[in-house]
Amino acid sequence: MRGQWTETIAGALVLAAAAAFVGYLMSVGEFQTQATGYKVSARFGQVGTLAEGADVRVAGVRVGRVSRVTLDPQTYFARAELTVDPAVKLPSDSSAKITSDGLLGGAHVAIEPGGAEDMIKPGGEITNTQGAVDLFGLIGQVIKPKDPAPEPAPAGAP
Repeated sequence: MRGQWTETIAGALVLAAAAAFVGYLMSVGEFQTQATGYKVSARFGQVGTLAEGADVRVAGVRVGRVSRVTLDPQTYFARAELTVDPAVKLPSDSSAKITSDGLLGGAHVAIEPGGAEDMIKPGGEITNTQGAVDLFGLIGQVIKPKDPAPEPAPAGAP
């Protein structure tokens, strides 16, 4: 009988610890059920590991989230819809690029504000973009470079 109470208490402690951990993640991770702000879009040739919910940053500060990533069937470019904080106004000549959070981390959209006086309107598009860079592909090219073309045989050689 004593063993059953011990197991029950241990189970209750595990559940309490799990609930505390989830509560901590929600408070620290800035859990939001719905993103607020205005939407802008950007087209990229390669999005890499960019996913819905990824950060949108200006100068390293999170100003929004990626709300959707889709493929444009006409151009075969990836279209990312971004939800940006309404307090942040982006100049119309701003540029966006996909950068990684580290070698094994996820990706986020980094926006570099331009110098134009007019701002991107809600529903507008950032036209100056740079897609994700395949780091492992670049490392593979350095480690195993392509074989150079064979030299032609000298004239008169058998």
